[in-house]
Amino acid sequence: MTTANPVLEMRGISKRFDSTQALDDVALTLYPGEIHALLGENGAGKSTLIKIMTGIHTPDTGEILLDGRPIRVSSPIEAQGYGIAAIHQEPMIFPDLTVAENIFISHRAQGLFVNWGRMVREADEILDRLDVHLDVRSPARGLTLAQQQAVEIAKAISLNVRVLIMDEPTASLSAHEVDQLFKLAHNLRSQGVAILFISHRMEEVFSIADRVTVFRDGQFVSSRPRAEVTQKSAISDMVGRQLGEFFARRQSTIGEKLLSVHNLGKEGAFDGITFDVHAGEVLGFAGLVGARRTDVGLAIFGIEPADRGEVILNGQAVSVHSPEQAMRLGIAYVTEDRRNLGLTLSMSIATNITLPTLRQYTSTLGLVDGRAENATAEQFRQRLTIRTPSVGLAAGKLSGGNQQKVVLSKWLNTRPKLLILDEPTRGIDVGAKAEVHHMIADLADEGIAIILISSDLPEVLAMSDRILVMREGRQKGIFARSEATQERILTAAMG
Repeated sequence: MTTANPVLEMRGISKRFDSTQALDDVALTLYPGEIHALLGENGAGKSTLIKIMTGIHTPDTGEILLDGRPIRVSSPIEAQGYGIAAIHQEPMIFPDLTVAENIFISHRAQGLFVNWGRMVREADEILDRLDVHLDVRSPARGLTLAQQQAVEIAKAISLNVRVLIMDEPTASLSAHEVDQLFKLAHNLRSQGVAILFISHRMEEVFSIADRVTVFRDGQFVSSRPRAEVTQKSAISDMVGRQLGEFFARRQSTIGEKLLSVHNLGKEGAFDGITFDVHAGEVLGFAGLVGARRTDVGLAIFGIEPADRGEVILNGQAVSVHSPEQAMRLGIAYVTEDRRNLGLTLSMSIATNITLPTLRQYTSTLGLVDGRAENATAEQFRQRLTIRTPSVGLAAGKLSGGNQQKVVLSKWLNTRPKLLILDEPTRGIDVGAKAEVHHMIADLADEGIAIILISSDLPEVLAMSDRILVMREGRQKGIFARSEATQERILTAAMG
């Protein structure tokens, strides 16, 4: 780790949005040639700090220093001028432009004409520095997610990046692609770039970081060299309680059989899926990327109906061809994509929660009873501990964990007998994850049958009564809780 002077310092940074104090007198110091991890629950202030660093927000108080000199970053263009850039979970790639054009898209035009030969040559040089092999003349449309991330990094290098922010860059990558990204990060570190790395995946943080800083509730908590931090101490700093409080689901009383599925199949997706779910049971769905677990959930909920097989609900054969029909039958589905499919971000929390059951809040004249909507939303705010000053707040202003609670509230308000949870803790911090786990346990105690689809194997093992393993659209086995181990599940998932 470098002992050079800081390239970027943030001192006494505070930022308030209406009644929410997003940041309160926080500090962050980044050194050249260092990978610096920033940890914190959703709502800890990480995103606000990044937006201040990149010129999207202006701090209410505090100062930013570059090479020891105060600077004012009032726009993303100014941030780029200072050598500050960010790559995010979803790369911002223009698919119909070439790789070279994407790399230089942020550059201001010099004269009337583009020097295409020079652009191609310099794009090749930048990718060579990163040891990335791409045809810079080809359209970006066919790039994998990992290759898109590499193009984003190349774009930053073309702008003479000195501080690179990696915000949840691995959330949608495979293990091999994560290794490729980390190789790029180490390459940049060796060239003297300061990297701010943000991730909810603790194992990644501890494999790549040189220093670890923790925020909690908009405040600075700690900043230490990686060697002085353990996962347990980091999580304790993040949430203010010990690691042992997580993954503590108690055994529920299993009731009567609620759902039976026999040889369910859909052309091009999955086939031969057979299982039962009982009231009060959590049936986990495990598998690697491409296992098609989500497709099974979508079929049961009627979004992408199966074309063969049998579904028996409460002893009666049913054929579900729409979400509306599924809801009438007592089935609810919490999507893995809460921001694009689970919520209407511009609408209020109350409106989102009551949306699937809007008819219950509408008069014969077609007028919505806002008071009744708010009363229902307030009940869920208290029940699920949704952290918000008001249920009238837009859902888009909530942290990821609180958004997930709103999505859960929305479907619990339909009073389901069967609840399908698709990646319910993806992209939320360890504290919010623990709260969701406790909710799942409580719902099972209430007699709700739960199908838990998750790529987090420790989560599946800890929360499930039984685990169904899929591989490439095929069922590879069902394991009871007592016989399910990480090795057995992975062996089945990998064939």
